[in-house]
Amino acid sequence: SAERRLETVTQGNAFVAAVRAAWPCAAIDRLKSVRNGDVAYPVAVAVASAGHGLPLLASLDAYGLTFVANLVSASVRLGIVGQTDGQKITAALVPAVQAAAAVAEPATLDDLGGCALRSDIASLRHETQYSRLFRS
Repeated sequence: SAERRLETVTQGNAFVAAVRAAWPCAAIDRLKSVRNGDVAYPVAVAVASAGHGLPLLASLDAYGLTFVANLVSASVRLGIVGQTDGQKITAALVPAVQAAAAVAEPATLDDLGGCALRSDIASLRHETQYSRLFRS
């Protein structure tokens, strides 16, 4: 959906700006020189990770844990769980994140793909709602 695209490029552009300001590397500069438009968040993270020579598995672990932490943070802000329970949830999900990263590490481009029709339909409906708690 347009909203998901907006979400990923907003995060990606902000991530690139933050890395360029705080942890510059040639790979990020090269990315901006060959791509002067929007950058998707996963691409920005991958370029920064590679540009700093971070191991793939550690980068996948960090990316997955950040995803989990963002979802838990939304749950805390909504009052679904408290801060302590939010941290417990995050800690409990670390093994699952590490397992997913271990499966993803040896993957090739031919292994990539997915389908989330219900999620995509929900996103399309969400972006046209009148009242929303979160932008995305």
